[in-house]
Amino acid sequence: MSTMQIDRLLDTVIKLGASDLHLTVGRKPTLRLHGGLKNLDTKVLDSDDIVALMKSITSERSQQELNEVGTCDFGFAYGDEARFRVSVFRQRGDLAIVCRLIPKDLLTIEQIGLPQQVVDLIRRPRGLFLVTGPTGSGKTTTLATMIDFINMNYERHIITMEDPIEYYHYHKKSIVNQREVGSDVPSFADALRRALRQDPDVILVGEMRDLETIESAIRAAETGHLVFATLHTTGAAKTIDRVVDAFPVTQQNQIRVQLSTSLLCVLSQALLPRIDVKGMVAAYEFLVVTPAIANLIRDNKSFRIDSSIQTGKKFGMQLLDEHLWSLYTRGMIAAEEMVDKSKDPARLVDRVHKLGKQVGRNELDAEDETEMGDDE
Repeated sequence: MSTMQIDRLLDTVIKLGASDLHLTVGRKPTLRLHGGLKNLDTKVLDSDDIVALMKSITSERSQQELNEVGTCDFGFAYGDEARFRVSVFRQRGDLAIVCRLIPKDLLTIEQIGLPQQVVDLIRRPRGLFLVTGPTGSGKTTTLATMIDFINMNYERHIITMEDPIEYYHYHKKSIVNQREVGSDVPSFADALRRALRQDPDVILVGEMRDLETIESAIRAAETGHLVFATLHTTGAAKTIDRVVDAFPVTQQNQIRVQLSTSLLCVLSQALLPRIDVKGMVAAYEFLVVTPAIANLIRDNKSFRIDSSIQTGKKFGMQLLDEHLWSLYTRGMIAAEEMVDKSKDPARLVDRVHKLGKQVGRNELDAEDETEMGDDE
């Protein structure tokens, strides 16, 4: 199998608008297309094919990392067509490769359906803007969209720290410097510490992985920078708990106080396949930190945040399940997808039944899940 073949595979990904390409031994190359998996009509891959494919796209440095730790991640530009984020890893003694397509064209805030209040928040000179959600929920795209909006409209120095760099940003009204963890800088924590000496206005932290990074991000937000960061949490209240829980118990009260003053908002998202047209749609939970919410954070009452989101509609706030419900009633997503991605599946199943409709295959799973979920 020659390099010709990886080009043909990547061309197919781009042509069909797939999100990922999976290459693993004993299976044909497989695309993730609108959320599902679709085999390509080529030969089943064997060990030698995978090694050849890996060598055709992986640098010496990444190959060395693969040998040492059993996995490597990197990004590469595919001509002018697109960029790919690649993960190569060992499994059962063989290699597997996943290539994620990073679209070349940045979308606008309207196109990805972000709440309009986001525009007001990203004009702020300081504060922490958290974007959360499971892997593959479109956080990177949301962040890239907001960074691009700032880049086009304001004079700012934007520093991003990413692992690996996904979307490329070019200088527009702003200056954008993108640092790749692993090649430009050893770690997120190190990049953040040094960023404060680089006269930034806006800092993007690809991932708040450890205590030091979380601490530095909060400090940067307090000292007069707009900081964007991501976490793999679902829902706004859970995100705040997760940040606080990362700290030793003795520091948690102080962190709550710091968060209550520095946190601007939490945007939590899920990505769902559409049923009305081809493609995906994002559902958002949006928490804006008002004085009332700041009090809840400070007083360790995050369990009351969800009901405050419900009453905070005039600030553009919304609960994930409410947004999912509105996408469902507008005929954009299937009932079972809505229930799968929701925070309170039983309640949504109930609402569907009240409309005289059925949820389908996942109805029972959802019911079981909620019963188990209550014990946590």
